[in-house]
Amino acid sequence: MKTKAVRLYGKMDLRLEEFELPPIREDEILAKITSDSICMSSYKASVQGEDHKRVPKDIAVDPVIIGHEFCGTIVEVGAKWAAQFRPGQRFSIQPAINDPANIYAAPGYSFHHIGGASQYVVIPNVVMERGCLLDYRSEAFFHGSLSEPMSCIVGAFHASYHTKAGTYEHAMGIVEGGDMAILAGVGPMGIGAIDYAMHNQRRPKRLVVTDIDAARLARAASIYTVAEAARCGVELIYVDTSAIADVPAHLVGLTGGKGFDDVFVFAPVKAVVEQGDRILAHDGCLNFFAGPTNPAFSAEFNFYNVHYNATHLVGTSGGNTDDMVESLAMMADGRIDPSSMITHVGGLDAIAETTLNLPKIPGGKKLMYVDISLPLTAIADFRKLGETDPLFATLADLTEANNGLWSLEAEKYLLANAKRI
Repeated sequence: MKTKAVRLYGKMDLRLEEFELPPIREDEILAKITSDSICMSSYKASVQGEDHKRVPKDIAVDPVIIGHEFCGTIVEVGAKWAAQFRPGQRFSIQPAINDPANIYAAPGYSFHHIGGASQYVVIPNVVMERGCLLDYRSEAFFHGSLSEPMSCIVGAFHASYHTKAGTYEHAMGIVEGGDMAILAGVGPMGIGAIDYAMHNQRRPKRLVVTDIDAARLARAASIYTVAEAARCGVELIYVDTSAIADVPAHLVGLTGGKGFDDVFVFAPVKAVVEQGDRILAHDGCLNFFAGPTNPAFSAEFNFYNVHYNATHLVGTSGGNTDDMVESLAMMADGRIDPSSMITHVGGLDAIAETTLNLPKIPGGKKLMYVDISLPLTAIADFRKLGETDPLFATLADLTEANNGLWSLEAEKYLLANAKRI
């Protein structure tokens, strides 16, 4: 079967090509991809090429398909898996397969015939063996794509931990009913973390979200309102730190001087990490969520407080399969809605350019549909583009009716009416 896909050949070398997929073996599955959202991790892999830990050394002659936040439909099932999976079944994949034979291997980085930036893929046996091919029963494909980044958020919340004086046991998870801060917290992943913090069963009593971008703070506040947080039992406070002289003192003041039990840092910025350290309460956990591109990135941490105040640091680089299952279940139940993370949509022919320029493109998640041809387009630009293009006029109507957010209705309309690639 022929497929069109974006493949990585080397550093900053992404190519949209058509090629032949091999017939599936009895332990493989053929699947059709519908949506893939672009992650900063794909940018890092594209920049580093064969030097990236997850990318094979021989991609110049045997390229890999990029993209690991994808959702689609099973087309054909090999005999080994016929009792568990069926044609027509929708799926999502946990790319962190944790294969003991190659701990770094992951769809979207390491495989020649599977990645989200492809119309069709061959799902290898290891994905099913590791329990990473997940049944997906919701209508919106984009929810399935965003279950992977949401699982990273869920995993971070689960990875935070706290201690009990006189014991050597760690209590995993955030402090329920505690004080939480999300620093640099209104980017796409921070937005998802606000949603999860408000609507998860284990919630803080106070949630402080900071950023230096007033427009992004205002957008976040219009989606996750103070009133909605209060309904969930959470005091939500948005703070623009751009004009505050002593940010740590101001933030600690919001807790009555106690400090924060849980601090999440969502930007790989030295000053933000150090702010997070300075606002920790006794037994406070700083969760460094944002993955830096620079392998030498570092920041100061107060080790006097580590010794005497039991402060500590944790970092995660993804969620596990249980985290992804939790994300999918919360989406299906309507408890979280990752549409708030999406600011742009595009087609397969926009993936290479978008990936290579991702840090320069403002906004949140870039959601790509692999069967269509569409330049990367900001949702905020739909109305203007709709003055001359009826496709965007209707998309503007649909998103504006949903508080400016992407939706199932918008997805269905785009897939039915956009130009095929």
